Amino acid sequence: MAERLVGKAAPDFTMETALGNGEGFSKASLADYKGKWLVLFFYPLDFTFVCPTEITAISDAASKFEELDTEILGVSIDSVHTHKAWINTAQSANGLGKLSFPLASDITKSVSKDYGVYIEEEGIALRGLFIINPEGELQYQVVHHNNVGRSVEETLRVLEALQSGGLCPVGWKKGDKHLVAN
Repeated sequence: MAERLVGKAAPDFTMETALGNGEGFSKASLADYKGKWLVLFFYPLDFTFVCPTEITAISDAASKFEELDTEILGVSIDSVHTHKAWINTAQSANGLGKLSFPLASDITKSVSKDYGVYIEEEGIALRGLFIINPEGELQYQVVHHNNVGRSVEETLRVLEALQSGGLCPVGWKKGDKHLVAN
């Protein structure tokens, strides 16, 4: 049985990244996001089919995440050089084009393993998405089969619900009333 992560300190990480503008490299660690919300998402491989649809959708919604004081970091087991090449490839040629966030390289697969999304038999990660609060505590996780992309709208809805600090019923949206505990 997998270890529960939600409600605990998020597993620490430091990874090399390709900048979203496609012009260089950097590093990202969990400590870099202290004081901000973080959407950390894993995807299987660069230059595949479902991945660019969700990565570009998340990038297109970057201003909404920014309004919620939330950073975004995408992760796969590919190298930073492959990430950079994918960012610098046009969407019409199965590339990403410029992104509003970096892509991290989990080439050692250690971060994918720490977050419980690594598929040992295939050597890649499942589609895992994690929301980490400003204190570094994991608040939300969802893991999909690799054939199914994630919903940006649902990620934003859950993020707003978590940030609201109240009891949020099913389908809660910003502006809705919270439940009152008896």
